[in-house]
Amino acid sequence: MGVCALTQKPDAVLVALVKSWDENDIVQLYRAGRWWKDEYDPAGISGLMQGSFAFVVASDITTGHAIGMGRVISDGVSDAYIQDLVVLPSYRGRGIGLQILTLLVNHCKQSGLTWIGLIAEPDSEAFYTPLGFERMPGYIAMIYRSEQ
Repeated sequence: MGVCALTQKPDAVLVALVKSWDENDIVQLYRAGRWWKDEYDPAGISGLMQGSFAFVVASDITTGHAIGMGRVISDGVSDAYIQDLVVLPSYRGRGIGLQILTLLVNHCKQSGLTWIGLIAEPDSEAFYTPLGFERMPGYIAMIYRSEQ
């Protein structure tokens, strides 16, 4: 299990690879990222975590609650995709997201995965470039819309 402690005052934060976590904490993080829909069932969080190649949670040591997360989807052989990287707004700007991303990237590299992709929000390149991420010229992100 990968673990990274970030002891930036006033908060003590633990960043670790996990296989499970309190589903209410994870739902709160998905809501903070604006990715949670009311029709989603929180009971699916366990399967989501178990089905991920890697799932990282940053927790506030004083409260024990999750304050950030990120995950990797991969077959474990070729490509890896980082998604759902989010930190609660009140904890942002403290390096927690960078710690989560670093642990995810290192886990992929240690597993032999070197093609690591993600879809970044507009104007967030400066967050990702220090770890080696760059734009992919000539490619665009796309999503399937089943309701159309």
